[in-house]
Amino acid sequence: MKILHYIYRVALWSLALLPLSARAQEAAQLISPLPVDSVALAADTLAAAPAKELPKFNRGIKPRVFVPKGQIVAGFNANFSQSNQNNYQFFIIESVNGNTGSMKISPWCIYMFRDNLGAGGRVAYTRSRTKMDKANVIFDTETKYSVDDLYSISQSLSTMAVMRAYINLGNSTRFGIVADVQLEYSHSTAKMTNGQGMDFTGSYATTNAFNLGVAPGLVMFLNNYSAIEVNVGMLGLGFKKTNQLTNQVRVQDMRSTVANFSINLFSISIGMSFYL
Repeated sequence: MKILHYIYRVALWSLALLPLSARAQEAAQLISPLPVDSVALAADTLAAAPAKELPKFNRGIKPRVFVPKGQIVAGFNANFSQSNQNNYQFFIIESVNGNTGSMKISPWCIYMFRDNLGAGGRVAYTRSRTKMDKANVIFDTETKYSVDDLYSISQSLSTMAVMRAYINLGNSTRFGIVADVQLEYSHSTAKMTNGQGMDFTGSYATTNAFNLGVAPGLVMFLNNYSAIEVNVGMLGLGFKKTNQLTNQVRVQDMRSTVANFSINLFSISIGMSFYL
């Protein structure tokens, strides 16, 4: 009887543990690693799926041929001024009698070796003259300076290598932006005298200068062969050396280096250009 009792209890325990074994097998199947074939198939599926690309930003600006390759661009700039003073007064300067004058001529030529990009050169000649018979500088009733018989004349010749680029404004073929990179060498002389007789003094100076600058501007075509340009100097590096001789006795030297990163209003120029 005891043996039958033990067999009965073992059978009951086996029936109770049977659902637990099935659940354990299901859990083992869930956490068991995938077969090698299944892993390779999943990798191929991921590789074949196209990568999602971000949309490219486009401003809608289309470059256009503004000045074609092989064209020759030539032009010139000219400035002239003349003034006469007769008992003229300005602020603290009184009784000014004299006259001044200046002129500048600058022809240039550029060859377009690529569309909208060219290289060439420029030559400039500048001359200025000042003759002042009399002028008084008055700070107050006790401080007064006078200048009599002042005369000065200067002239300079410069050569320049130019690299030019054109950029169209939208779809316009009449208006555009022009940018010049300029490398310039200039040589100038100046003479100044003051006084008469025993009070006469004079000095003579020579100056050599190198300049590297950028001059952007605007161009407006009048027709297919001519245009008006406006340029202004903005960025530049310059080196200048001056030798001066005073009264044929005193020798003076001066060196200066300039870095300019602003708009120079005195360098604004307007000129004509011709497209051949």
